[in-house]
Amino acid sequence: MSYDEMLAAAKKAVSLAARLSNEVRKTLLVSDVWNKSDESPVTVADYGSQAVVSIVLERELKNEPISLVAEEDSAELRKVAAETVLARITELVKDTLATDESYAASPLSSDDVLNAIDSGKSEGGPKGRHWVLDPIGGTRGFIRGEQYAIGLALLVEGKVVLGVMACPKLPLASTAGSNTHNKSSSPEKVGCLFFGAVGTGAYVQSLNALDSPPVKVEVSSNDDPAKASFFESYHTPVPIHNTIAKKLGIKESPIKINSQTKYAALSRGDGEVYLRFTRKARPESIWNHAAGSILVSEAGGKVTDAAGNPLDFSKGKYLDYKRGIVVTTQKLLPRLLKAVRESLKEEEEEEEKAASLKLN
Repeated sequence: MSYDEMLAAAKKAVSLAARLSNEVRKTLLVSDVWNKSDESPVTVADYGSQAVVSIVLERELKNEPISLVAEEDSAELRKVAAETVLARITELVKDTLATDESYAASPLSSDDVLNAIDSGKSEGGPKGRHWVLDPIGGTRGFIRGEQYAIGLALLVEGKVVLGVMACPKLPLASTAGSNTHNKSSSPEKVGCLFFGAVGTGAYVQSLNALDSPPVKVEVSSNDDPAKASFFESYHTPVPIHNTIAKKLGIKESPIKINSQTKYAALSRGDGEVYLRFTRKARPESIWNHAAGSILVSEAGGKVTDAAGNPLDFSKGKYLDYKRGIVVTTQKLLPRLLKAVRESLKEEEEEEEKAASLKLN
């Protein structure tokens, strides 16, 4: 089955959402940022991006019922209880859509924006088609002016079949071996749009010149762990990451990047390993991995859980997976999974020993 029409709609939606996020970043106000009830940060760009993607998908795919699984909903926005915030988001969405000739004359009210945001309340699941959106992945990075991503994927019968990801701060040129993902480059050389559909490969083009020819991307061909590099998130250090890396033979310190940008960077060979383990077991939202996983897979890489199983996106808003997430090349996967098993076993033994000492 060809997904050309849906891929084109997704690219348009994500590129426009990226345009909105860039405008917010230029003049980020204190009032543009606040904490949600779970203490995670959110910005007007998160809501504006989600509204733009929802509206564009609805208009571009008129004959398709749109089911959208997305991170935000208007309940959190309404808690801010500030009409000025909603007015700012509405203006951002209107101005962004107006940059596209086909939407220039479309009227848009604050209620329209709230409804567009709330269209992302689908639960997903194993049946039918569901779009999965991370409106601003890596909000903390976005606020700091560092890496962030907008990721949109399509699930069909529980399987990811296409993905589009905008990385507005990622240099167009590969940064393999340079650890410069968060360093500034000239504006015309920054901003990537990655995309791919099942069986067709993964590609990248300039986010700021969408008429530029797409370039096919492939994961690194390096099969020597000593020359490999690995990505992890900007969070409290997770000791097992370093344990796994050492067992595999990686010598370099981890490259820390916010958001799904890690998937995009790995898909074009900027590094060989991305590890996502947590100190405590917690649910993983599907929007944090859907777009990135198909980009890596179509670029020749592998995305599994700690047991080597493919990620299961068919269970609703959260992944069904074992303990951690492993992203790497096919060449390194067997050795990496061996290092993961050994590291997890050692961790369990240490925990049992600590619990025994506590009892005694």
